[in-house]
Amino acid sequence: MLWEVCDISPWLFVLIGGVFETVWAISMKFSNGFTDILWTLNTLVFLGLSVYFLNSGLRRGLPVGGGYAVWVGIGAIGSIIMGVILFSESVEPIRLIFAAIIIIGIIGTELTCHPEEDRTE
Repeated sequence: MLWEVCDISPWLFVLIGGVFETVWAISMKFSNGFTDILWTLNTLVFLGLSVYFLNSGLRRGLPVGGGYAVWVGIGAIGSIIMGVILFSESVEPIRLIFAAIIIIGIIGTELTCHPEEDRTE
């Protein structure tokens, strides 16, 4: 595949997977408890893509803990933002403080994760 030929940072795969994480979470909300088949199928497709891109980053040497934490964090923040935009969820200051803590955790995790130097396949 194209991305296997190009030299793309493993973190880019995790970022893309995190965006798909947000998409499937929002799709799941629209599926009405998996009763709407089209939204349910959409949810499953984006769930699969999200996990695929996380796996692609991990296969390229990212540590599991760091890669997973960043992936989940991106999905969480994306879901919060989209919840506010699409579903008029609250934007209370305390909620924003906790979202900021997630962002700080994502940045800290990324800065302290070092891809494996020697991989055996």
